[in-house]
Amino acid sequence: MISVENLSKSFGAYTLFENASFKINAREKIGLLGRNGHGKTTLCRILIGEEAYDTGRIARPKNYRIGYVSQQLKFTQATLLAEGMTGLSAAEQEHHWKVEKVLAGLGFDEQDLQRSPDEFSGGYQVRLNLAKTLVSEPDMLLLDEPTNYLDIASIRWVQRFLNNWPRELVLITHDRSFMDSIVSHTVGIHRQKFRKIPGDTGKYYDQIAQDEEIYEKTRINDERRRKEIKQFITRFRAKARLANLVQSRIKTLTKMEKKDKLERLKTLDFSFRSLPMKAKRIMEVKNLTYGYDPATPVIRNFNLVVGTGERICVVGKNGKGKTTLLKLLAGALTPQRGIVNHHADAVQGFFEQTNIASLIDTRTVEEEILYAQNDVDRQLARNICGAMLFEQDDALKKISVLSGGEKSRVMLGKLLVTPLNLLLLDEPTNHLDMESCDALLAAIDSYEGTLIMVTHNEMFLHALADRLVVFQEGQPAVHEGTYQDFLDNEGWHEETPASGKARTMPTGEPFAIKINKKELRRQRSAIITAKTQTLKPIEVGIAQAEEDIARQEGLVEEYNRALLEASALQDGVRIGELARDLSQAQQIIETRFDTLEKLYQDLAEKSAHFEKQLDRLSLDEDETSLQKQS
Repeated sequence: MISVENLSKSFGAYTLFENASFKINAREKIGLLGRNGHGKTTLCRILIGEEAYDTGRIARPKNYRIGYVSQQLKFTQATLLAEGMTGLSAAEQEHHWKVEKVLAGLGFDEQDLQRSPDEFSGGYQVRLNLAKTLVSEPDMLLLDEPTNYLDIASIRWVQRFLNNWPRELVLITHDRSFMDSIVSHTVGIHRQKFRKIPGDTGKYYDQIAQDEEIYEKTRINDERRRKEIKQFITRFRAKARLANLVQSRIKTLTKMEKKDKLERLKTLDFSFRSLPMKAKRIMEVKNLTYGYDPATPVIRNFNLVVGTGERICVVGKNGKGKTTLLKLLAGALTPQRGIVNHHADAVQGFFEQTNIASLIDTRTVEEEILYAQNDVDRQLARNICGAMLFEQDDALKKISVLSGGEKSRVMLGKLLVTPLNLLLLDEPTNHLDMESCDALLAAIDSYEGTLIMVTHNEMFLHALADRLVVFQEGQPAVHEGTYQDFLDNEGWHEETPASGKARTMPTGEPFAIKINKKELRRQRSAIITAKTQTLKPIEVGIAQAEEDIARQEGLVEEYNRALLEASALQDGVRIGELARDLSQAQQIIETRFDTLEKLYQDLAEKSAHFEKQLDRLSLDEDETSLQKQS
């Protein structure tokens, strides 16, 4: 358990938190929320002892170990596996299989294990540091944006790993669905205080909104009461016989705590401008081929027809060609073979991961947006700055002093200047906080043009994708349907290892044989068939019950109208008949509602059962075997 008591931290005149407190109890998994710049990373550095705080106290048990991913990319061992094993505890120095399991989950191949850590890109070196932290098995894991630089397969693996984590966890991430699937409690840095509630981010934000509404109503009532007391004192101060009442009210006024009006919190609020497009197709891709090594192209003979208004998401492991494909579609790269045809009326905007390098450090935020298009005036530039949270003097900040997240907002601001009918986005949520991601999702959802987006964020995939381009088994393939359709019918599966060499456990037993893709698809198809056969009768029963309820409710309305008419005519016989019919219809409605409730419960339970079976197929056999050993 860790107890944070009356903690205060400031940088100059800017206060991050003041006299703020919270506790982390045994086995709690905490999601840490807060806007960019509000102190999440600073709090993490304070907890691990890398940052001093102004006042307060942090209490933790003796010898309590906190695992934190180092940002220093400096390695001492000759191979990836050996470097990963430096994270093991003294009692587990020979447990190389544990490191292999984590490295495999984070996207490293078996062939990578004997390569030097220095051969890998910065993103994969960050993964190596994450692996060293995970295998160290500390008392508490403290993870600051662990999904950065991870692809969707690795994110799903880390999600399962953290769901099975048996000790304390503090998690910072901009990915709301990732956090909500893991945490037991949420701690937010809100108005310079820590607020902890049980549950996920939705419950946290609901509670904050409710508390602030109550605070504001109380403040208004207190102000009205204060005004009434002052008026009484002023009016009757001179009347001797009311002196006791006046003094009583003066004391009441003195004791009343004056509540300050809550400062309005700035939120990212923007929308992309849509340019009308009358044609049915906005882009056509034929036999597209591209590779950095001509012998092994990452994209080969790829074909795609993009309809106007479609939302296509590009997904897959890192390094397989997603960004390359987007650059080819945007015209930033020239195909080696094949063509990419845009409609003559297409006007595109392209947001790329490395685009922030194109910003000019000596310019201000306002100038970058002002110079993005020839027809932009200073007022429009200022409006866009405000929408991107660069209000007043913040719009005059130099690009050189901005954080990565702020630079990403500048790039988004430049996209907002021009009306577009084709939007290409490459992982736009990187460097945004959770609130900014929510605003971006809302803006994309309301955008009327065509969207092609690379993302690993499953909340975005579920909310937006009409079709998918999936990089799996070496080449991109078009999947017709939503992301949930893809998970149900195909799902993510590991590629066949290049080497057929058998691997063994520390006990000498072989690793469990991985299910081949054909068998995996067969099992998935069997589960989906059984799911359909089981759920269809329940869904039919639900539809029938709802239809019966609607019909009987219609009869109830008719009987009530007829009763009014019979009452006006004083027709006692007719009134009796109608009263019986009305009672019978109401009884049927009650019965059908009971049936409906049971059917919905049955549907939820059986759906969950089949979803668990489908999820189980996404775990390969060797991971399951290793989890039993560990």
